[in-house]
Amino acid sequence: MYNLLGSSGAETPPKCILIPRGARPSDDELMALPGEKVVLKIVSPTIIHKTEVGGVRIVPKSPEKIRSAVRRMLCEVPENYANMINLDPAHAPSAYRGLSGEALVTAIRGDLKGVLMVQFMPPDSSSFGNELIVGLRNTREFGMVVSAGLGGTDTELYAERFRKGQAIVAASCELTDGETFFELFRKTISYKKLAGLTRGQRRVVTDEQLVECFSSFIEMGRRYSPTNPDTEFVIEEMEINPYAFTDFLMVPLDGMCRFGRPTPRESGRPIAKIDRLLHPRKIGIVGVSTTRKNFGRIILDNVLSAGYAKEDVYLLREGADEIDGVKCFPDLASLPEKLDLFVVAVGAAQVPDLVDEVIRLDAANTAMLIPGGMGETEESRERAAKVIAAINEAHGKGDGGPVFLGANCMGVVSHPGRYDTWFIPEEKLPKNREASYHRAALVSQSGAFMLHRSSQCPELNPAYMVSMGNQTDLTLGDMVKYFKDSDKVDVIAVYAEGFNDLDGLEFCTAVREAVLAGKEVLFYKAGRTPEGKNATSGHTASLAGDYMVCESCVRQAGAMVARNFTEFQDLFMLAETLASKRIRGNRLAAVSGAGFEAVGMADSIQSDDYQIRLASFSEATHERITAVLQAKKLAGLVSVHNPLDINPSADDEAHATVAGILASDDGVDAVVIGLDPLSPAMHTLSGTDVPAFDMTAANGIASLLGSVAAGCDKPILGVIDGGKLYDPLRDVLNACGIPVFPVCDRAVATLAQYIEARLHADALRAEAAI
Repeated sequence: MYNLLGSSGAETPPKCILIPRGARPSDDELMALPGEKVVLKIVSPTIIHKTEVGGVRIVPKSPEKIRSAVRRMLCEVPENYANMINLDPAHAPSAYRGLSGEALVTAIRGDLKGVLMVQFMPPDSSSFGNELIVGLRNTREFGMVVSAGLGGTDTELYAERFRKGQAIVAASCELTDGETFFELFRKTISYKKLAGLTRGQRRVVTDEQLVECFSSFIEMGRRYSPTNPDTEFVIEEMEINPYAFTDFLMVPLDGMCRFGRPTPRESGRPIAKIDRLLHPRKIGIVGVSTTRKNFGRIILDNVLSAGYAKEDVYLLREGADEIDGVKCFPDLASLPEKLDLFVVAVGAAQVPDLVDEVIRLDAANTAMLIPGGMGETEESRERAAKVIAAINEAHGKGDGGPVFLGANCMGVVSHPGRYDTWFIPEEKLPKNREASYHRAALVSQSGAFMLHRSSQCPELNPAYMVSMGNQTDLTLGDMVKYFKDSDKVDVIAVYAEGFNDLDGLEFCTAVREAVLAGKEVLFYKAGRTPEGKNATSGHTASLAGDYMVCESCVRQAGAMVARNFTEFQDLFMLAETLASKRIRGNRLAAVSGAGFEAVGMADSIQSDDYQIRLASFSEATHERITAVLQAKKLAGLVSVHNPLDINPSADDEAHATVAGILASDDGVDAVVIGLDPLSPAMHTLSGTDVPAFDMTAANGIASLLGSVAAGCDKPILGVIDGGKLYDPLRDVLNACGIPVFPVCDRAVATLAQYIEARLHADALRAEAAI
């Protein structure tokens, strides 16, 4: 590993000599290293954490002391390591599982290669934070990932206890470089300590050294990567822990490196056929009952209700000529033409044979596998493996064969394609088929997640809603690859539970390309805790990966990352509504007639995860707002500052006019305005007999603020802190392009995250354009 570091261009490692087990080195060999001390390190392919088992010692540089320490280590380390394994058998290397007692000690001793004698280089400081860990890891989902942060024996504790991004940062080697990764690292406690930015601390390393180190690791990660077709080996794991610092030298004190062989990659899927999936000219359905409302029958009802023509739908049903006016055929071979989309809504046991038949007959360009029982349980894994093998074989021939969505998926709602295959009855989920849809796509591994979002927030209404299910064939990465080039979509929102092998990297690459193309991408990853990971793998048969790595890679690619379902919903609403608005900076103007709301907005401008700042109003803005307040007889009650409490007696015109003035200020980038729904001065009710409260009035807030928002290229958000009585007003304002929130702190927090993501995306585009 030291040789690899030296060849990579990283800091020169200390001099070292291997003392093989059983060797008898001479006194001259033992005295060959410079200095008065040497470091002895046990060498074994199975012992990663050497210090905990007595595998690292610093001894005076004398032949007697060195020989004594080497003998002691070779004797004691196997016993110490065996004791550790006995205390926690789950963490035993695979070679030692099932062993105990003397058999375990003997196996460990047999793997010892010897002791490495290393030049001792005393660090400038041994205080907290003065050690650095840098590593590479071949992850299943994202390929090679580089990480760096607080080093030493307590690295895991730091990563667990410090808030996100403060102890350890990580990034995809494919999507970063030394300079970019250094900017991530600059935010950590580790950098602040090493750069002398804390009290009583002096700088021990230059920024240029850190960039050089990170660059060399990233270069190694790309060279020995599973995505590099020319590599003979893959770095499975490499770690220097710690780097210490001596007279502005980065000294790798300890580390490990493990190589593996690259595995063959599967044939690529013909993802261009996704267009046929989303915009089919002919749809076939199997599993429609003639007598009851089973899943297949409900799917047929929804397909037709969405506006799809009956003559373009074929049903596979023996013994029937038609169902609800739709023609039936006994099997795939009897169909009059090739399908664009074949919807499979039968039991899981029938799926393998149907998949084989679709492929053999070339009967469809795409297929949708609705049934579960395809890999979610141990019993169904064999069935799923058979289906996957058949599909992959087809992808390696001719035009790549059909592509398959699912299994265990709820299907697709495609407004541009005029169809809906969700198996939820209209009575359970009423749909406004006349409502205009947004230029957005929602891609979700969980059909229920989309279903509940649609029920709770029908105003979201994206053009496409795609349930991925188990990713038996088509993956999350495939769908983002398709939508990044779609001229019908500006926003891509993704709910993920797990990625297939290396599909996380494909996904992030597609996210980056979508962002560079001017699109917005929103992401939520389930399975952030060990319990959550277990739940996701049980639900979709997709293995969940390390959340920190996933979030870092996706955020680095340019996506907005939501931390919970509510945040996902809110950010999706902003992205759909504000995609066409310009974001110049993060200066906020906050307004309300309720004093608590104005204060609440000021209290919500920053957290550990985001930051927005209150704008300073120009002199002209001060004068214009003062004039409005005087005209409304409020000047004696209100002082002009940010946040602006314009008093509960301010009417609709005052609210809308002030919002317009603030939006026109060059020093303001966004406006959040509380609309005081309970105030008697505001028109906020629907269906009322009191004209002064009627929200449909020409001088009401809905009309006035809607006009302001329509003529402004900056975001304007509303807050209606009231009950269901005010839902009609929320709906009208949302339809006018004004996102409305029920509480002020949620509005400010969501806007701050949205603006931060938009500015990050702009920076990525600017960098790509250089």
